[in-house]
Amino acid sequence: MSSYKTLLYEVDRGVARLTLNRPEKRNALNPELIAELKDAISNPEHLILLAGAGADFCSGADLAGLHGMTEAGVMDHMTSARAMADLFIAMRRHPRPIVAAVRGRALAGGCGLATACDIILAAESAKFGYPEVNIGFVPAMVMAILRRSVTDKRAFELVTSGEIIPAATALEIGMINRVFAEETFDIEVEAYSTKLAAKSASAVTLTKGLLYQMDTMGFEGALEAGVEINAIARMTEDYKRGVEKFVKKS
Repeated sequence: MSSYKTLLYEVDRGVARLTLNRPEKRNALNPELIAELKDAISNPEHLILLAGAGADFCSGADLAGLHGMTEAGVMDHMTSARAMADLFIAMRRHPRPIVAAVRGRALAGGCGLATACDIILAAESAKFGYPEVNIGFVPAMVMAILRRSVTDKRAFELVTSGEIIPAATALEIGMINRVFAEETFDIEVEAYSTKLAAKSASAVTLTKGLLYQMDTMGFEGALEAGVEINAIARMTEDYKRGVEKFVKKS
């Protein structure tokens, strides 16, 4: 893990903290950072806390790198884009929660990266948005995630206007989970993440898997999937210990 060049990785009290470490580029996403993120997320053991070094979470794709591909063919562009899509899929499939701690700007692909996390905790200074339209670009892959977080009309407005919204607005429209004061942000994030990491690993893993599995299901199919997970959950050691503890207290 220490061999990463664009990513800091440390584990403490069941939380794997991943810090995007390109502050001189506002943590812009380049192929190396995307590959290192995907590799780090491949470890299934810990809750992941994703943050950015410096003043911003992530400013999106490294445009200097994209500029170098202006003469590339469609297959080259698809290969580049697919790397980001594969990262989003890996995040969705990770068995433990992935929490984004957003301070400063989370824009374009950086906003998509935050939205791909299961939970977003934001400082009051945080700003979110998809300004790709302003340079004739499309936030194509992140729309698959954004439209699961906000209404279709709000998603359409965000991606076609390029509007940058403050944390308070992002909370109001359901894009993020919590907003914390700037001066207590690090303490609040650590407390939240540590508390979540202490929850039953089997219960949280089954819950995350079922929640996202229901994305493409009809009502009856979702209920049937729920029946199966309900039965599996009753057979876990965490459940058995939890029930025994509850019965002894009652």
